[in-house]
Amino acid sequence: MNKIHSHIIVLATLFFTSGLLAQSDSVVAKEGGHTNNNKFKQLYQEFSTPNSYRTASGAPGVDYYQQQVDYIMDIELDDKNKRLYGEEKITYTNNSPDALSYLWVQLEQNIRKKDAIAHEKDGNGAKPLMMVEEFVSDYLKDPFDGGFNIQSVKDANNRPLKHLINATMMRIDLPTPIKSGDQFTFSIKWWYNINNHVENRARSGFEYFPEDGNRAYVIAQFFPRLAVYNDVEGWQNYQFWGNGEFALNFGDYEVNLTVPADHIVDATGVLQNPKDVLSKQELNRYKKAQNTFDKPVIIVNQAEAEVREAGFSEKKKTWKFIAENVRDFGFASSRKFIWDMMAVKVGSRKVMAVSLYPKEGNPLWEEYSTVAVAQTLKTYSKFTFEYPYPKAVSVHAKNQGMEYPMICWNYGRPEKDGTYSDRVKFGMISVIIHEVGHNFFPMIVNSDERQWGWMDEGLDTFMQYLTEQEFGKKFPNSILGLDNYPSRRGAPSKIVNYMGGDQSFISPIMSNPENIYQLGPNAYAKPATALNILRETIMGKELFDYAFKTYAQRWMFKHPSPEDFFRTMEDASAVDLDWFWRGWFYSTDYVDIGVKSVKKFFISKEPNAEIKGKLAAYNMTLDDLPPAVFTVMEDSEDFNPEYAEGSPMDHSTVLDTYVKDNFTEEQLKGLKVPKYFYEIEFEKPGGLVMPIIVEYTFADGTSERITYPVQVWRKNDKVVQKVMVSDKEITNILVDPDLETADIDTSNNSWPKKEAASDFENFIKKTEN
Repeated sequence: MNKIHSHIIVLATLFFTSGLLAQSDSVVAKEGGHTNNNKFKQLYQEFSTPNSYRTASGAPGVDYYQQQVDYIMDIELDDKNKRLYGEEKITYTNNSPDALSYLWVQLEQNIRKKDAIAHEKDGNGAKPLMMVEEFVSDYLKDPFDGGFNIQSVKDANNRPLKHLINATMMRIDLPTPIKSGDQFTFSIKWWYNINNHVENRARSGFEYFPEDGNRAYVIAQFFPRLAVYNDVEGWQNYQFWGNGEFALNFGDYEVNLTVPADHIVDATGVLQNPKDVLSKQELNRYKKAQNTFDKPVIIVNQAEAEVREAGFSEKKKTWKFIAENVRDFGFASSRKFIWDMMAVKVGSRKVMAVSLYPKEGNPLWEEYSTVAVAQTLKTYSKFTFEYPYPKAVSVHAKNQGMEYPMICWNYGRPEKDGTYSDRVKFGMISVIIHEVGHNFFPMIVNSDERQWGWMDEGLDTFMQYLTEQEFGKKFPNSILGLDNYPSRRGAPSKIVNYMGGDQSFISPIMSNPENIYQLGPNAYAKPATALNILRETIMGKELFDYAFKTYAQRWMFKHPSPEDFFRTMEDASAVDLDWFWRGWFYSTDYVDIGVKSVKKFFISKEPNAEIKGKLAAYNMTLDDLPPAVFTVMEDSEDFNPEYAEGSPMDHSTVLDTYVKDNFTEEQLKGLKVPKYFYEIEFEKPGGLVMPIIVEYTFADGTSERITYPVQVWRKNDKVVQKVMVSDKEITNILVDPDLETADIDTSNNSWPKKEAASDFENFIKKTEN
C-alpha cells in the first residue's frame, strides 16, 4: 500500500471516529451472542414460510383452496314464546387436497347455556361498575337457559349421523371420508330460547319494549354453521368464548323466515317474494325506492308502524331470501319497524341502502341512517373494490354494534322527547359506518376473526376514519353542526394514552382477542392508527392506497392471514415495513422521540487535541493529509472565541479561504458558504423507531421542515446526530409538530425546552378565561 492510500485511510479513520460522525459505543445497537435485536431485521422468524397456497408476495398461491358450504333453511320465529325453530340442509364441498373423516360444526348459541363454561372464564371478582341490566341479570335472576337443542343430525338418506357436542363445537363423524373434490349433504334440526340482548349485551336476541309489549329481534348465530378448514389451521375449531368472533365459509343461502304476519323483516340476501309479504302500497313504495337515488323512500312510515304495534297478529307470513357467495346470514324482525331505502350508485353498480328502526329511533334515524349507509358504501368501494352485494341494511337496536353480510345492528337512540346530543348523533353515524363497513372486512375479505380480531376490526376502523372525514366534508356545518367530523379513533393523538399506559395491561396487536385486557384500543384503535400513520406519514397516500387496494382485491372472497396483509403491503409499494410491523403489531413499544441537545460548531484549519493525538500516533502531520477542515464545538475545550462570527478566525472566512484555495473558478460557481453550523442530537426513550419529523424556526421568523427517514435509527437505537447548516440562526426546534407519530411524551420535543405550566398556573389561566 502506498503512502497516499495509507494517509487517506488514516484520514477516514480520524473523521469516522471523532467529532460529528462519532457514535457512542454504549448506545450503538449490538448483536449479543447469536441474538439479533436490530429492529430493522426481517420478519423471517415471525412469518410462516411461503408455499404454493400462499406466496411470498402476499397473494394466493397456485394451490390455494377454500371450502364451499351451501345452506337451505326453514326458520320460524315464535314471538310469544321467544323461541326460534330451524331446520337446514347443508351441502359441503371439499375443495381441499385432504380426505375429511369428520366435520366440525360451530354452535355459538351454546355460550348462552346456563352451565356454559364460558361464564367462568374470567377471574376478576366483583366489578366496580356495572350496568343495571347486567347487575340484575348476573345476580338477581336465574341464569338464562339458552343454547342449541339439537333434535337431529341426518345424512341425505335421512339416516342419523353420529355426532358429539363439545361446548360450542359439534363433531359429525362421517360414514366414509369426503374425498378431495367431493360433496356431502346432511341436515340438522334444532331450536333454542331467544335471549334478551339488552340484559346481557349479546350480539343477537331481542329488545323488549314494556310500553307496548313488543319485541324487536336481531337474530344471528342462529343456525349450526360449518367451521373453516384451510391450509393455515386445518380445522379452525377454537371454542367460542365470547370475544373472538367468527371464522366462516363462503356459500349460497336459501332461507325461508316464518314470522308473525304483522312483522317487517329484512335479512342477508335478496327478498324473493315481496308481493306475498307487503301490502299494495308498501310494494309500490318498495319498487319506487329501487330507482330513487336522491333521498330515502319510506316503505313503512312511523304512523303505520304504530298501528302495527297494537295488532299482535296470530297469523304468519314467510319471507324468502336468497344470498349468493356470503359467509353468514342474519335477519331482523318486528312489528315496530319503520323501513326506508334508497338506491346508491357504487361504481358501475346499483346498491340499495336500507334502514330499519322503531319509532324510538326517530327523528335521528330517519334523518341520518340511510345516508350514512350510502356514504359508507361509496368511500369503502373507492379504497377497496366495488361493493358486490345488492344491498346494505342498518337496523337500530339498543346497545348494539354488530355486523353480518348485507345487514348490521347499530345503537344510537334519542331521548324520549326526540332530543339528542352531538355525542349520540355522531356515535350513531360512526357505528353505522363501522358496521356497514364490515361488509368489506371480514364479510368479503374473509379473515379469521376468532384468531385475529384486528384483521377486521382494525382495518375497518381505519376505513371508518377515512369515511367519517369524507362524510364530514359532504355534509355542511348546518347539517352536522360541526366544522369537522369528531372521529373517536384514527388520529395518532388519540392512541397516546393507551400506548403510554401501564404495560402490564397492554398486549401486542398480534394477540388472540380472548387474551387481551383492552380489546377496543388493541384490536380497533391501535391498528387503525398504525395504518393511518403508514398512509399519512410513512408511505404517503399514493403508495399506501395502491397497496391497500391490492390487498383487498387479492383477497376478496378469500381467507387472508396476517402475513398475507403484511407481505402485500410491501410487495405492492416497494417499501420495507418489517420494522413497522414488528414494532406496532408484534410489540407493546411506544413512540417517544425528542431533542437531547443542540450544539453550534465552527470550521477550522486547526485540528482539535483528539485529532492531533491520533496524527501523532501515526507519525503524521497535517502536511501528510489531503486538504482538510476540522470542526470545533462551541462548548468544547478547543473552542477559541476568535472563531466567532466577525473575528479574525471567523469560520466563514476560513471556509471561504479554503474553498478558494482548493477549487477552480468553474467549480466555485453554485457553491454557497453557510453562516451557521449545528449538530442536533435526537434521543429516543421510546422503543418504537419512527421517522424524525422536525420543524426548524429561524431568527427571521421563517421555518423549514425536514423529515429524517426511519432508517436513521438502524445503527443506533438510542440517539442520533444530524447536521443542520443555514444562513440563518436557529431559534427553535420542534419534533413532530403536527402530532403525526403518536409520541406519548411531547415534553422533550422542543428546543429550547418548554417548561410545563404548574398546576397553580393552569388554575389561574382557567379562572382568567
